[in-house]
Amino acid sequence: MANKNLVLVSGANGHLGNNLVRLLIKKGFRVRASVRSIKNKECFKDLDCEVVHADITDKTSFLKALQGVETFYAVGAAFKLWAKNPKEEIYDVNMDGTRNTIEAGAEAGVKRIVYVSSIAALDYTCLPTKESNGYNPDRRDMYYNSKNDGEKLAFQLAKELGIELVSVMPGAMIGSEAFLPLNVSFGVLKMILKKEIPVDTKITLNWVDVKDVAEGCYLAAERGRSGERYILANEKCMTITDTTKLAQKLYPELKLKIPSSVPKFLLYAIAGLMEFSTKLSGKPPVLSKKEIAMFSGLQQDFDISKSKKELGFNPKKPVQTVKEALDYLMKNRNLLE
Repeated sequence: MANKNLVLVSGANGHLGNNLVRLLIKKGFRVRASVRSIKNKECFKDLDCEVVHADITDKTSFLKALQGVETFYAVGAAFKLWAKNPKEEIYDVNMDGTRNTIEAGAEAGVKRIVYVSSIAALDYTCLPTKESNGYNPDRRDMYYNSKNDGEKLAFQLAKELGIELVSVMPGAMIGSEAFLPLNVSFGVLKMILKKEIPVDTKITLNWVDVKDVAEGCYLAAERGRSGERYILANEKCMTITDTTKLAQKLYPELKLKIPSSVPKFLLYAIAGLMEFSTKLSGKPPVLSKKEIAMFSGLQQDFDISKSKKELGFNPKKPVQTVKEALDYLMKNRNLLE
């Protein structure tokens, strides 16, 4: 039988998961935090929560973790844009994870699931992008495909199994609290501060404070309509170059240089060299040809009126979000290593 005050957050040692755990504890919930590796407990230091093992590729582990839980925040997923075998390491993991966790939730008697999707699952062809535009037609990236197909599967399973499910779609999350390894979005700020972005890629990011996203997840559990999707991002995006200009203004002592503008063919050439070095090193490329093709010039501007009206979502503005995140990184230099 579900305990009204008991919630489970999966992926609880990740950036969003850990901030959500902290918020729910403050709200007075009994929090069960699931992690794939039980050894990774540093981010739970001094937190009053129960830490358990559960892996999204193992349904049995979630059946156990979800016993007695009323609300399940399904945060855990493979969050990466590069892998040696993207179909197997990203797409299959996220699709199987969606099925395993939702089926386990239904079998364990969970009342409501907040499914963390992504702005990757939105159609950008008509701006500003909104939930009702549908799904992303661009099928070139396995992470993006996993978020689009995963969200559709989540709604389908919830309907078949008779469980309430609300989907939330965060933008590029930055801000405190953060632990190593940093997520993809925070990694961009790290690269800016370490002067690792020499050219203007014309790639934009929709920056949003992770604490605002955590609050949005909680509001979705409390007020979200089952079967609906909600954008948890800002209305306007910023280019990586404009973000660098802001960092340059805030930290003149770093002597940051504004990335040079180069023709697109040269961007592809640079990305090609980085991909070649990846084959030798096995490390993810800083920039790939696919990222240039998909994201260079893409505007990530959103209509967030639905989240504001129905949830009460009210994120801080992008410039303030970036400023606070940069300040946090500068004060926590270990995160820049």
